[in-house]
Amino acid sequence: MAMTTPQSNNKLVQYRKELIKEYIRENMFSPYMGDAPTSIIRTLYDNKKGGEQVNIPIVTSLKGTAKSTGTLTGQEEAINNYGMRAWVDWARHAVATTDADEQKDSADIFGEAKPMLSDWGKELQRDEIIQAFMSLPSESAPAGLGSANGQRVNGIVYDAATTSQLNTWAVDNADRVLYGNAVGNYSGVHATDLAKIDTTDDKFKKASVSLLKRVAKLASPRIRPFKTKDGYDYFVAFASTTCFRDLKADLDGVHQNALARSKDNLIFQAGDLMYDGVIIREVPEIDSFVDDLWDSSIDGNLKTGGNGGSRVAPVFFCGQSAVAMPWARMPTPTFRDQTDYQFVKGAGVKMCYGVAKVFQKNASSDLVQWGVVNGFFSAPADA
Repeated sequence: MAMTTPQSNNKLVQYRKELIKEYIRENMFSPYMGDAPTSIIRTLYDNKKGGEQVNIPIVTSLKGTAKSTGTLTGQEEAINNYGMRAWVDWARHAVATTDADEQKDSADIFGEAKPMLSDWGKELQRDEIIQAFMSLPSESAPAGLGSANGQRVNGIVYDAATTSQLNTWAVDNADRVLYGNAVGNYSGVHATDLAKIDTTDDKFKKASVSLLKRVAKLASPRIRPFKTKDGYDYFVAFASTTCFRDLKADLDGVHQNALARSKDNLIFQAGDLMYDGVIIREVPEIDSFVDDLWDSSIDGNLKTGGNGGSRVAPVFFCGQSAVAMPWARMPTPTFRDQTDYQFVKGAGVKMCYGVAKVFQKNASSDLVQWGVVNGFFSAPADA
């Protein structure tokens, strides 16, 4: 018996029209961004009408002695203030295709252009916020400003900092930098202090959270809590996945015993951790910077800069106004002008902004970061 089989060109070919996109995380900093002075990442819109700089006024609290009797005339206290400048630069991206390629396309790839450009923008801003947290304050315009790729991260980016610049930053910010779980690890020499971070004693644990909180509270000018509720202060710490892993393991017993024994217990649910009035948020991309950018190719090597060549990762312990994000142009969709008689189509996005660690120049001309403690902890990769 002869069986009929379809010739290869007649066989049904079914394609998935929905594209399987690479997993793109939302910007992990988004819940802590806002235009209020109490926000951790302050969005500013003052320079929409032009210019490449925005001024951020910084005012410290009064510290004068109270007077009971006598005249106050001539006893007034000067308000300590500083104007921090932040620069903005453009970020643009686009995709294009032709009618011929679109005709052959079994899936609407070009139709995904808008959400993919949106994801690209979220990733870019997330990565630049991480770089801003690690940057060194500077009153100069960022290197690369206005170049082909632009430079939206203000200050001296960590991977471009020299040994001298890193040590100056460590000295100027002695009361808001922590190496491991001992304040005594600090000497003011950045690489030397990184090398003191022990692979056992200096992992990120619940004691680390409390120590970072004390450092923030004792710093001068003090780091103001992210919010205060019912007399309690709350701070936020952004941690790498490896640091978050170690803290979660150290907190499992606490969460198991202190919280309701249900599926809502934090030992069963992923998400932010909370301990001692501090919200700890995991930002996995911090580890990517440690491994791919803050490595042995730079002076502030974190990948092998710990004790015995061990791996170190940062934790950003934040209060109010830790980072500023001035916007000159909000994300705007763009379209290709030269279409070759409507045969080529292109879609893009453009925006203009900056990302800057907020700082103040004190009476000694030191540039002191305003709302963040930079902690460094042992963070070995998973075996």
